[in-house]
Amino acid sequence: MTALTSPTPLLQVTYQLKILTTALFSVLLLRKSLSHLQWGSLVILFIGVAIVQSEQSGGKESVAASDQNYIVGLIAVGVSCLSSGFAGVYFERILKGSSGSVWLRNIQLGIFGTALGLLAMWQQDGAAVAERGFFYGYTPLVWCVIFNQAFGGLLVAVVVKYADNILKGFATSLSIVVSTAASVHLFGFHVDLPFALGAGLVIGAVYLYSLPRTPDPPLSNTSQTPPHKEPFLPKSVLTK
Repeated sequence: MTALTSPTPLLQVTYQLKILTTALFSVLLLRKSLSHLQWGSLVILFIGVAIVQSEQSGGKESVAASDQNYIVGLIAVGVSCLSSGFAGVYFERILKGSSGSVWLRNIQLGIFGTALGLLAMWQQDGAAVAERGFFYGYTPLVWCVIFNQAFGGLLVAVVVKYADNILKGFATSLSIVVSTAASVHLFGFHVDLPFALGAGLVIGAVYLYSLPRTPDPPLSNTSQTPPHKEPFLPKSVLTK
C-alpha cells in the first residue's frame, strides 16, 4: 500500500487561521477597531506560529493513503477556525455586555460541560465506573492536572473579561514558543533555523501589536479662514 506524508503539519498550520478569524469576528460583533499595524502583526503572528507548528509536527510517521482525505480535513479545520473564533468572541460579548460576574458565567458554562462530560463518561465507561468507583485511578499527579486545567480556564475567562480574545490568541501563540523552547532542556529538542525564525516572528508580532496607536490627525476646516492668518486684501479695501 502506498504511503504518503502525514497531513498533520498542514492541518495544524491551517488551524492557526483562528487567529485571523477571531480578529474578524471581533470587528464584526464587538465593533472593535484595529489599525493597519495591528492587522499586519496578526498576519506575522499567523506565519510565525505556522512555522513553529510545522516544525513540531515535521517528524510524524507516514500514514496510509486510504486513511487520508485532505479535502474533508481542510473543510473540518476551516469550520473549526470559524467556530472557535465566533465562540470566543461571543463569550467575550456575553462577559462584557451583561452585569453577571465572571464566576457566574463560568458556573453556567460549567453546568453544560459537566452534564455532557458525565453523559459521555457513562456511555463509554459506565460499567467500569459502576464497578470501581468514580475516582478510581485519581493519583496526586492527576489531581494536579485537573486543578491546573481548572485554573487555566478561570484565567482565560479573566483575560477575556478584562482584555480581549485577540490578546488571548497572542498569549496562546507565545505559549507554544515557550513550551517548545522548554522542551530543549526537558526532551532534548534541537532548535534549528526555522524554529528560531518562527519564534522571532511571534515575539515581533506581540511587540508590534502592543505598540500604542497614533491618533488620527484633526480634520482641517477649509471653509473658514484660520484665525492666525491675515486676510489677503487690506482692511481698508474690505471695508469699502
